[in-house]
Amino acid sequence: MTGSDAEHVDRETDGGTDTAGEPHVLVLRRGTHGIPVEQYADAIRDRLPGGTVDLARTPTEEREAIRDARFVTGMTLDESLLEAAENLEVFACAYAGTGHLPLEALEERGVRVTNASGVHGPNIGEHVLGAILHFTRRFHVGARRQRRREWRHYQAHELHGSTVTIVGLGAIGRAVADRLEPFDVETIGVRYTPEKGGPTDEVVGFGDEPFHGALARTDYLVLACPLTETTRGLIGRDALTTIDPGAVLVNVARGPVVDTDALVEAIRSHQLRGASLDVTDPEPLPEDHPLWNFGNVQITPHNAGHTPKYYDRLADVVAENAERHATGGGEASLENQVLPR
Repeated sequence: MTGSDAEHVDRETDGGTDTAGEPHVLVLRRGTHGIPVEQYADAIRDRLPGGTVDLARTPTEEREAIRDARFVTGMTLDESLLEAAENLEVFACAYAGTGHLPLEALEERGVRVTNASGVHGPNIGEHVLGAILHFTRRFHVGARRQRRREWRHYQAHELHGSTVTIVGLGAIGRAVADRLEPFDVETIGVRYTPEKGGPTDEVVGFGDEPFHGALARTDYLVLACPLTETTRGLIGRDALTTIDPGAVLVNVARGPVVDTDALVEAIRSHQLRGASLDVTDPEPLPEDHPLWNFGNVQITPHNAGHTPKYYDRLADVVAENAERHATGGGEASLENQVLPR
């Protein structure tokens, strides 16, 4: 029997009651990025040597274990499972986004919710930098000529001296800005509260004038923002008309931040030099969608978030919050808390 198997919820525990201030965490069965969820449970366990970490591996185990659990973590929590949770106090979402959760029901029950904000900074920052360099040096053209066995030179670009606009200055946006620093580029950040400043050379808000003014100076546009009423359709026909035709769009945010029809139109009419899309609308992108067929569109299947260190970084946050909850209860300050608002 493996260490993970030995820690399943059939152990003799009190089902979630913290004793002597020791944390007790229930891990739900769904994993992510193709990495076994046992690794997540083990990572939390390593960080809580004095606590208890249970892993529910079947639907029945989840429903039984969550009944008395106070601190639960997982990728998702549907309403039917929430109804079975009689004593739930904290749900630690293992994703940065929480829009898929029954937030109203959680809020009504007074459950505190945290997310995985910050976990993706390094890997998505590297993904964005790779996408920018891909189009700067036009590796897609080189790859096409290699497939054809053509030894024929082509013109490339230089990142030095370019202007990169980063929409969203959360953990991912900051990671992108940090990784661009050695390249001697000008950076513009876009955020809801520009008066807070940020790691970029300049920070503007989402108002039409400042935002479009930034677009007009942009060589590389990086979308790293959450999907909200403000950002939905943010990059539509107006934005794609304003931006320079030599610019490149990199989207690691959410598909609907970009108007897909407007993007296809912009690519077809040479209003953009290229686009790197880790997210699309719709998603998954249908096999017959025109975006697949453009030589200057790079598509990755929502893969920027993958990193072999995902569970380790997530476990750092969750274990720390489990410790705080065990010792401070409902009064404890939790990292990455999104509920209550």
